[in-house]
Amino acid sequence: MVATSSLNIKNAACISEVIQQRFQHATLTDFDYWDYVVPEPNFNEMVFEEQTCLSLVRMLESCLSKSKQTKLHCSKLLVPEKLTRRIAQDVLRLASTEPCGLRGCIIHVNLETGNVCKKLDKIVYDSTVVPTFELTLVFKQDCCSWPSFRDFFPRACFTSSSKRTLILSPGFRLIKKKLYSLMGTVVEEC
Repeated sequence: MVATSSLNIKNAACISEVIQQRFQHATLTDFDYWDYVVPEPNFNEMVFEEQTCLSLVRMLESCLSKSKQTKLHCSKLLVPEKLTRRIAQDVLRLASTEPCGLRGCIIHVNLETGNVCKKLDKIVYDSTVVPTFELTLVFKQDCCSWPSFRDFFPRACFTSSSKRTLILSPGFRLIKKKLYSLMGTVVEEC
């Protein structure tokens, strides 16, 4: 199939003349149509989502801080920059399709070290809402950076307290389980 035009346009001046004619025939209501079709961004919603994300980041950091001495038995816990922020954004994305959103979420926080997965804590964003889904967050220990770094220095540089430093990997895993659905478990690894 070949599309043809009845207009015979030979230069740029003719093209601009045709465009000008079409704009003169357009009425203001033709242009106003897109004001109603394309919604304006809701800045209040964007601010609320940012506040929710920051609140979730604080909850994750608090969970890691409490677990540092109680469950992990380490003196220092090194977390990659913006890791908790990335996790919070992914949690919000997964919660956005749920009927109660983040309010209906329980987050089980775990740490994977080698082949062992250790339970750290449970985060309930809103305890007044019946949970509709669970997220299992699995932090991963960074096994590669610290031991290889230690090989460059003599043993005298590292005391026994330095062995209790735990470094988290920038990777993590989120597993979503809907509690009231026939769809079952949705696994997403980040």
